[in-house]
Amino acid sequence: MKYVIIGGVAAGMSAAMEITRTDESADITVLERGEDYSYGQCGLPYVINGVVPSTEHVIARTVETFREKYGIDARIHTTVKHVDVERQQVRGMDTETKEPFHITYDRLLIATGADPIVPDWKGVELDGIHTLKTMPDTESIKQDVTDDVRHVTVVGAGYVGLEMAEVFQSLGKKVTLIQRGDQLAKIFDADMAELIEKEAKDHGINVLIGEEVESFSGDKRVQAVTTDKGTYPTDLVLLSVGVRPSTKFLEGTGIHMNPQGAIHVNAYMKTSLPNIYAAGDCSTHYHIVKQLEDHIPLGTTSNKQGRIAGANMAGNPLTFKGIVGTSIIKFFDLTLGRTGLTEKEAKRLKLPYAVEETTARDHAGYYPGSEKLHIKLVYHKKNNQLLGGQVIGKQSVDKRIDVLATALYNRMTMQQLTDLDLAYAPPYNGAWDPVQKMARKV
Repeated sequence: MKYVIIGGVAAGMSAAMEITRTDESADITVLERGEDYSYGQCGLPYVINGVVPSTEHVIARTVETFREKYGIDARIHTTVKHVDVERQQVRGMDTETKEPFHITYDRLLIATGADPIVPDWKGVELDGIHTLKTMPDTESIKQDVTDDVRHVTVVGAGYVGLEMAEVFQSLGKKVTLIQRGDQLAKIFDADMAELIEKEAKDHGINVLIGEEVESFSGDKRVQAVTTDKGTYPTDLVLLSVGVRPSTKFLEGTGIHMNPQGAIHVNAYMKTSLPNIYAAGDCSTHYHIVKQLEDHIPLGTTSNKQGRIAGANMAGNPLTFKGIVGTSIIKFFDLTLGRTGLTEKEAKRLKLPYAVEETTARDHAGYYPGSEKLHIKLVYHKKNNQLLGGQVIGKQSVDKRIDVLATALYNRMTMQQLTDLDLAYAPPYNGAWDPVQKMARKV
């Protein structure tokens, strides 16, 4: 069986490894447009400020490992231009040699990920303007953040934008954070986002909310950013305004995609075309709470979907059960966690919902060192099923978010939350966990 995988990072190589475990006679070719395989993109911001020593530390397996240990034809610098569905053939170009190639498949996996969105702003091509997605991006930013760079502008306040604002501040730079919308971190509700904005300002970040970038200016290198409300000097810019599935090469194939370009897949990671699978940031993700297809590109999901795609391609039927939208971010002294639906998402879906909010201590108040936790739970007003949770605090946020994510996966009610047998000792919790205290009020 001839397997071809387009994309050699999280989903692609999770699939490749699963195929090697399932089909001992597998003939696997992986086509990667870059030169790096199987690395943790989420760790890249921390390479820039030295918390992680180098990009080598985020590599799970090298290209040579896949070739020599697992017998995979792991290619680099191969850009796919077209998929011929009728001939079951992938066509593209080697970007180093400029030689075209074509390769025939029995099973094809599209695991091309997502690319940073770069709006067509005037001056966006100036030196000193960066995006962060790959290891070369990381090295480029590291080299560019010299002592001469004193003022950095981050455009966009999502995951990467917030993390990089902290990274640049830790390097001693003056940081301006520009957000087009009316709050930071739109994956949170506005009342929770106020805590994030306060944290940013408390650490000296110049926060500009409700301003839309119009252009950049400078002599070869960026020197200023202009929004609809003013012009601000800057020495370096990081663009973090979102990502778009890297699926443009599939135009004309007839494959079903959502309006954003994410490939529709079923629970077996099959697409609408025969013998073609998709996984990771370029595909859709079934949302258990919404009971709808969604697109929430995260590394955990990419690895799971890749493994399931590889198993199905090799004849071992597994199904992807879905996501609940769990994520967590370190932002200065706070941890920002969320899972399931926010209040605004529940409202948009026209669900009958109610909300419980509280500020509690992360462990027994009489034991030294307790910190505040800001918790918001969203639940179904009619059947009391938990719909989502947001937790922001200095410590123990991950514990609560993971409990809530597990409850969401199992479609638990608020009453069932109170029945959970959670760990308790004064250094770690109260006799009643704050989440359970909130659930008891319903």
